[in-house]
Amino acid sequence: MSVPTSKIEEIIDTTQDSDAQDDSDDNRDVGENDDNQNPQEPSSSTGSSKKKKKKKSKAAKALNALTGKSIPQSVVDRVLETVRAEGGEASEHANADNVRQALEQMKIMDVAKGKAGIGGINKKDMGEHKFWSTQPVPQMGEGPPEEDGYIEPSKPAEEVRQDPYPLPKDFEWTMIDINDPKQTAEVHELLSLNYVEDDDATFRFKYSAEFLQWALQVPGYYKEWHVGVRVKSNKKLVGFISGVPMLLRVRKHKFMAAEINYLCVHKKLRSKRLAPVLIKEVTRQVHLKGIFQAIYTAGVVVPTPFSLLLGINTGNLNVTKLVDVQFSWVPRNMTLARMIRLNQLANKMQLPGIREMTESDIPQVTELYAKYMERFDMVPIMNAHEIRHQFLSGGGKAGTGDKWRREGQVVWAYVVENKDTHKITDFLSFYSLPSTVINHQKHSLLEAAYLHYYASDAAFAENADENGSLSHRLQGLIGDALIIANNAKFDVFNALTMMDNNLFLKETRFATGNGYLNFYLYNWRTAPLAGMKSENGVSIGRGIGVVMV
Repeated sequence: MSVPTSKIEEIIDTTQDSDAQDDSDDNRDVGENDDNQNPQEPSSSTGSSKKKKKKKSKAAKALNALTGKSIPQSVVDRVLETVRAEGGEASEHANADNVRQALEQMKIMDVAKGKAGIGGINKKDMGEHKFWSTQPVPQMGEGPPEEDGYIEPSKPAEEVRQDPYPLPKDFEWTMIDINDPKQTAEVHELLSLNYVEDDDATFRFKYSAEFLQWALQVPGYYKEWHVGVRVKSNKKLVGFISGVPMLLRVRKHKFMAAEINYLCVHKKLRSKRLAPVLIKEVTRQVHLKGIFQAIYTAGVVVPTPFSLLLGINTGNLNVTKLVDVQFSWVPRNMTLARMIRLNQLANKMQLPGIREMTESDIPQVTELYAKYMERFDMVPIMNAHEIRHQFLSGGGKAGTGDKWRREGQVVWAYVVENKDTHKITDFLSFYSLPSTVINHQKHSLLEAAYLHYYASDAAFAENADENGSLSHRLQGLIGDALIIANNAKFDVFNALTMMDNNLFLKETRFATGNGYLNFYLYNWRTAPLAGMKSENGVSIGRGIGVVMV
C-alpha cells in the first residue's frame, strides 16, 4: 500500500518559506503541447511584478530540478516520520521505499508549487481558458449531466464556415499529403523537434514516417484533416494538427467522431497564438464532412476532462539503460545487479498456441474484439477492414530484420490459437513510439513499446472477475507481450489505467509512472468515466477502451 498523496501534500504545506521566488510556467498556449509557454504579459510596473511572487516551500527548493531523479533522503525521512506519527492504516505499510516512490509518482515539485495534486493536476485558472470558453465543451464547475448528449446541434453543410480561418500575415495554410515522403518527413521533423517532451526536457517523442502513415491513414481518412501551417517566405512547416474518423460508442450512444491528435507549433512561434487557430481550422474541416463530435487527450487540464488515466511504466526490459538515462532509478537497499536480476524475463513466450497474427485471423479477431469491448463504457467500433489496419498494416517490410522486429515495423500483434479447435481465444498488440534522449552522451534514443488493444475469451466465463480467472489469463497474455517486446529490443513497456489493465499491472511488475493523461470529448456531455479511479460502480480503467496513439 502506498502513502496517500493527500498526506504528502499536507506535509509540504506546513513548510512555507516566504523568501522564494515563484517560477510557475502556467501561462501556456491554450490547447498546445505540454511544454508550450507564452511570454509573460507586460506588467505596469516593477513593483506590481514583485507583488506577484509567491511563496515556495522548503521542500520545493530542496527538490528543485529533481524530476525523474532520486528524492533527497531528508525529505523521505520527514514524510515517513509524519505518516508514522499519525498512525492509521497507511502508517502500517509505510517505509522509505514506498514513500520515495510516492514522492516520485506525484511529481512532487509540481505539488509543492501548487500546480498539481490529485484532483487538480496541471489545473489552470479559468481566466486562462478564454478559447475553450467559446467552444462546445463542458465548462469547469459544471456538474455531471442528467443524460448524455450533444452540446450544440449539428449544422447543414451550407451553414458551416466555407473559408479557412485567417492566419497572421507571414503564414499560410497547407494540406499535408501523408503519401508524399517529402511532406511526411516534414511532419516527422516538426514533431521530433517540437512536440511533447517531459518536464525536464530529457525525453521527446520521435514519430517515424511509418508511424505517421499508420496513425493518419486509417480506413476512410480525409486528407483535408491533416492541417499544416507554413511560413509564406520559405514554405517551412511550423504548425500541424490532424484528425481521423472514428465510430465511437460512449455508453449507449454511437456516433461518428474525429480523433484529434499531434497538435504542434514550432517552439519559436509559441507567442503567435497559432494553436487555437489550428484547432478551429481542423474543427471546420471536420464539420464540412458532417461530423460534429471529437475525442482528444492532453497532459494538461482544459475544460473539461471526463476521465483521468494515470501513466504506468515498467523498467523491466533494459534496466541498465533506463537507469543510465535517468528514466528509472535504483531503489534504496538494492544494487543495479539485483534490480536487473529481479526484472529478467524468459526468452520464450509462455502461453501454448501463441503466434504472430496473420491475415486469416482477421474474422475471428474482429469478432473477439467486438465482444470483449462491449464490457467498457467508451470504445471505438471497428469492422474487419479497420481491425486489419490497426493490427497488420504497420507490420513492417516482409523479409527484413529478424523474427522479432522487421524494418519499419510499428505494430506487433499476436493471437493465441487453440490447437485442437483452431479457435482464436486471445489476442494482444502493442506499438512502437520511441523518444529522443536529449543531450545524453551515450544514448540518443529510448525504445518504448506501448500497450495497444487486447482481448481474451476468459472474460466471458461466469464469475471471471470474482474467481480471478480473467486476471490470471491476462497476466499470462501481457507477460508474453513483455517477452516479445524484450526480444524486439525495446527498453521499456508502457500502459495506462484503462480497459482491464488494473488486473495485471502489479502482478506483471509494472511500476507506477508520474505522467497523467486527460481524456476529452468535443460537443458531447457525459458523466465521468472510470479511468484511474472507479466511477459510478464501474471498476478502475473500465470506462475507457480507446487507445489514442
